[in-house]
Amino acid sequence: MTGDAYFSKLADALKQAGIATPRLVVDRARLDANIATLTSLLPQDMALRVVVKSLPSPELVSRIMKKVQTDRLMTFNLPMLKSFAEHYPMADQLLGKPLPAAAMDQFFIKNRPRNAQSQRKVQWLVDTPRRLSQYLKVAERHGATIRVNLELDVGFHRGGFTPGDDLNTALETLHDSPFGEFSGLMGYEPHIPALDGEAQQDAARRTAFGIYQAALTSVLEHAGSEDLSKLTLNAAGSPTFRLWSSGEIANEVAIGSALVKPTNFDTDLLAPFQPASFIATPILKTWKGLAVPGEAFDPATIADDAPVSVFTYGGYWKAKPVYPAGVSYNAGFGRSSNQDLLIGPSDLSVEPDDMVILRPRQSESVFLQFGPILVYDDGQIVDEWPVLPASP
Repeated sequence: MTGDAYFSKLADALKQAGIATPRLVVDRARLDANIATLTSLLPQDMALRVVVKSLPSPELVSRIMKKVQTDRLMTFNLPMLKSFAEHYPMADQLLGKPLPAAAMDQFFIKNRPRNAQSQRKVQWLVDTPRRLSQYLKVAERHGATIRVNLELDVGFHRGGFTPGDDLNTALETLHDSPFGEFSGLMGYEPHIPALDGEAQQDAARRTAFGIYQAALTSVLEHAGSEDLSKLTLNAAGSPTFRLWSSGEIANEVAIGSALVKPTNFDTDLLAPFQPASFIATPILKTWKGLAVPGEAFDPATIADDAPVSVFTYGGYWKAKPVYPAGVSYNAGFGRSSNQDLLIGPSDLSVEPDDMVILRPRQSESVFLQFGPILVYDDGQIVDEWPVLPASP
């Protein structure tokens, strides 16, 4: 079922459940289908790491971990790290960005003694020699040995090491330090599908693979590592994981958004995946015509072909309206997070309390704006999944 019929059935389920505020909805059947699609597309020698920031609900993450049989998570800030260290102490957490050394210090201070094992399950991402030095000092202060994953710049140019002296020195430092252990590499390449033309994309892909391969050579020469398979060699994200056809260079990819597919992920590479996340919000007001602020408005003079105005409960989300068909934002009127205006076609038939449904443009911040996620399955709202506290 697709299009208006699908959304009409979803809107009916929301009404039957008594939903009267803006809510984030995940279609569980579509989510499970996307998980199955993902596992069918992954190379056999490629592991999966679940990106928590893109799926910021412990129950959502847990469902995916069980279905793909992985204990690998990518977390992105101190609250997220602490939460999963507490509730999933056996999960292997790789930081998705380098954190200030003070955040590491707070993690060791506030992590409960019974979760000491979870400290060893964290891989701290390091992008510079300076940060490595800071991290090792924190580890020494706490009498700990930290696992360190080195960020590579494979062409995205958001920081990280490139093959050369700094990378070699970092590897040697970790090899010699009692407070640090080299755990692997991360090379992120979301720029590739954004480049114009197949030739540019192919050249960027070859460059990224070449940089990663050169870094692996440095690892063999300077880190005392003989078996690369024991390392975490992370690459890709939802937009690019299909560029990695084997685990010959990287041995794991990080995936999150593809499983719920916001509109920013409507790409050729992700065509096999279905949209599985939606925002639903009630209509508060609606009338024929567009009343321009400050100008006279007489409903009696509205032409038959005039558009229909729809004001929603809340708004200004990073989202695209998809139901009712034909509704869109109005640039002239502007946007509102209190009562957002949508304009529909002249024959649009809606009433207050009917539902407007939107597709998020992204999941990582949007999912946190609506309270617990509503779980939709088989024409009904069947569950609610709490979300993580909002955190940058």
